[in-house]
Amino acid sequence: MKSARHNEAVHIGLPLKIAGIVFWGLVAVGLLMVAMAMPWLERIAVLEHETSPRQIVTSVREQLLEDNAVTLDALRPSIPPLMQELNIPAVSIERSTKSITFGKPEPGLESFTSSFTSADLQTGGLVDVVVTVYQQTIEQALLTRKKQLMLVLGISFFAFGLIIQWILQKVITKPFHQMIATAELCSHGNEARFNENRFDEFGYLSRFINKAMAALQARQLELSDALQRAQAGEHALFDEKNRAEVTLNSIAEGVITTDRDGKVRFMNPVAERLSGWKQEEATGRDIDDIIHLIDEQTGDFIPCAVSCSLRNNKIERNLQSRLLVRKGGEEIAVAESAAPMHDATGNIVGAVLVFDDVRQTRELTRQLSHQASHDALTGLLNRREFEARLQQALENTRSNGEHYALCYIDLDQFKIINDTCGHTAGDELLRVLGSLLHKKLRDSDIVARLGGDEFGILLQGCTMADAEKLAGEIRKVIRALNFVWDGKSFEIGASIGIVPLSGTTQSVAEALSSADVACYAAKEQGRDRVHVSEPDDKELKRHRSEMRWVGRIRDALKEGRLTLYRQSIVPVHCSDQRELHTEILLRMIGKDEKLIPPGRFLRAAEQYGLMPEIDRWVVEHSLRWLANEIRLCQSTTIMAVNLSGQSLTARGFLSSIVDLLHDSKVPPEQICFEITETAAIANFETALKFMRLLHGMGCRFALDDFGSGMSSFAYLKQLPVDYLKIDGSYVRDLLHDPVDRAMVQSVNQIGHAMGIQTIAEYVEDRSILGALATIGVDFAQGYAIDKPQAVRHTEAHCDSVVSFIKPGSGQG
Repeated sequence: MKSARHNEAVHIGLPLKIAGIVFWGLVAVGLLMVAMAMPWLERIAVLEHETSPRQIVTSVREQLLEDNAVTLDALRPSIPPLMQELNIPAVSIERSTKSITFGKPEPGLESFTSSFTSADLQTGGLVDVVVTVYQQTIEQALLTRKKQLMLVLGISFFAFGLIIQWILQKVITKPFHQMIATAELCSHGNEARFNENRFDEFGYLSRFINKAMAALQARQLELSDALQRAQAGEHALFDEKNRAEVTLNSIAEGVITTDRDGKVRFMNPVAERLSGWKQEEATGRDIDDIIHLIDEQTGDFIPCAVSCSLRNNKIERNLQSRLLVRKGGEEIAVAESAAPMHDATGNIVGAVLVFDDVRQTRELTRQLSHQASHDALTGLLNRREFEARLQQALENTRSNGEHYALCYIDLDQFKIINDTCGHTAGDELLRVLGSLLHKKLRDSDIVARLGGDEFGILLQGCTMADAEKLAGEIRKVIRALNFVWDGKSFEIGASIGIVPLSGTTQSVAEALSSADVACYAAKEQGRDRVHVSEPDDKELKRHRSEMRWVGRIRDALKEGRLTLYRQSIVPVHCSDQRELHTEILLRMIGKDEKLIPPGRFLRAAEQYGLMPEIDRWVVEHSLRWLANEIRLCQSTTIMAVNLSGQSLTARGFLSSIVDLLHDSKVPPEQICFEITETAAIANFETALKFMRLLHGMGCRFALDDFGSGMSSFAYLKQLPVDYLKIDGSYVRDLLHDPVDRAMVQSVNQIGHAMGIQTIAEYVEDRSILGALATIGVDFAQGYAIDKPQAVRHTEAHCDSVVSFIKPGSGQG
């Protein structure tokens, strides 16, 4: 109502003012300048009266909408100067529950109120902002002038004023009314525009206002789009936050995020459970207070990986020897890794820590490591670990001249006990002797079971005289042992050979061979004796000469007295329709036409570097046989050929294998090369290159004796392996030894997790085959399935392997 009255006053007053100007212009030329100035001054007053409040409102709106973070108090520097400039006595601003007033609203002042909406940072929503401007009324400002003009001109020029009024109605008032009507429509949100077709001041003003309104609307659209994008981004961020929280709460590892100072910001439920801290308790605390780590061996405090990650700006992984001290004091083994978090500009804003309970994993690793390096029967070191320790001793001897003595012990009457009382009695005797040997030696000495009834002892810092004395005491202790089994008493003797380790000892094989020969010499001298190897020992030289097979191996190669055997490898499950396998085995035919097993001559061949020549012969003749099988009966059997570690590093061996494959025309997919895990790891880079090249051609690879060394687990992911052959020492006793069964299961699970099929060796009876089927092993090999037979082609051979699997047996 007040605004309508105001507009009406404007409509009526403007023609009167213009009429007064014209009248006074006619009355006196002297008053012309005054008559012209007064109306313009009054018009400016009117315009200021109308626009000043809007300028105040516009200034407030621009500042609040330009930056949602601006508070009302932030307007204090800008609004008072503007009020003074526009002659506004008071302004009041309200937003949500807060308000601020500039100046003092006096009674009788006119108020102008306008409102708009802005974002509220606290609630994330929109709130109304109400701006009230207090100023003098236009009537008060112009009252004196109007009275004077009306008193002087009202009576004298009433008639003339009517004429002028009629003229002004046509020329000014009507278009002015149109502009006001348009302004009213615009103020209510209508898209009406001022008439730009006039070529007078009204037309100019209309064009100016239209441009200003268009610019304002464009700005409003931009602000609206920006607001929509901000809202959409807020929703997307909220959804992403929810998804991230669901993910972090669902994973099995503990996750903690920190700020750049290492203060905890977030913990998922697993992190709360493992640490014993609730997120509410941990938030804001230092990460080392929550994740308190100590060294597993020393108990010393270890900083959390987050500290190193933030300091070095890189990912940190600590996977071993870490114990987490929970809030209640309990210690658990954990593996942890931390990574820095960066903002869009690359600055560190915090870190994320991922950690997991690895108690079961470490316990299994300890068991597997112990199993891999120790003899399951006696608990002593096994041959493989003993050879590793012996290699280290040789290196120490060469580098610093440290003294070592190697003892080789062979029991003299062990076979009698086995034959008389069975293997159970023999096993018990070995356990007793293992315990006796361990107690007799110093902590620095090393004792191992080398196989069967043979033991090895490595004496550190020991002269030959002291070694001979200690060996004599050991022999007496063994001699004094009265072994009783099922009421039968047995006397045990031991032959012991001793050799010194020196800088001239070439290899582990040479040292063991010399000790073995010395032990053999002790047996030759009447058993139950100690024989010390001497450089000029003629008898020792004679025995060493007898054990050298180099000449016989070379003769066999020249005379064609090497021959191939094969042994089938079949699927464990009878329903498995995958291709069948056969492994090529090597035998030597002596000059007396007797068959010589590989264990008799391959060790000598390895010691004196003959394996590449032997392997090349085996590959050539195996490919020739398989090519014939394919030609005659379209065989798809995969043929496995063993390669030694020496061959992998031999010059020209790889190229010769590639040439043999090319010349044979045998599909590479039917060739599988078997490499022991020891050979693969000892020559890792060379083996990797060798395997990748042939694997790229299509050949397959099997890792033989897998599980005998824990180091193979670390390298397995890098080797292009298709099959894992589980060490037969675990397979043979898996029905009776839970550790052996766990080892077989672990190797099988690891292989399957990596997409590698598994083959169990030394399957000697059907009960083992059934256990392998239960475990899930893919293939089996051993006497329970097929005994080695000479490689030759017969009419029945094409289908002979199928007979090894009895349909419906469930054991393969």
